[in-house]
Amino acid sequence: MSVAQWVEVARAEDLPPGHAARVEIDGVPVALFNVDGEFFAIDDTCSHEEASLSEGDLITDRCVIECPLHGSSFDLRTGDPITLPAVEPVMVHRVEVAENGMLRVALNQDAE
Repeated sequence: MSVAQWVEVARAEDLPPGHAARVEIDGVPVALFNVDGEFFAIDDTCSHEEASLSEGDLITDRCVIECPLHGSSFDLRTGDPITLPAVEPVMVHRVEVAENGMLRVALNQDAE
């Protein structure tokens, strides 16, 4: 099994608390979220239909993103669906703030 490569994707200061952003890493669309200073990264595409999760409503007090198309909600920590119509989870990726203030993401190996 190969080791995931860390990729710098944005400056942490450019993603303020309560906001989301979409980046692409090796052809994989990834949604980044800042929940009260804690960063999360998941696949940007809803598992129910082709919708961008980074464009959904971020519910920070529950650490949840709601899909803008049909309202499915996903836990940002696990990728698990919280509400229907989605029943399949979305992939969660590792994210960290590097010493230089950059957000780095390592794609989950199952995503490749």
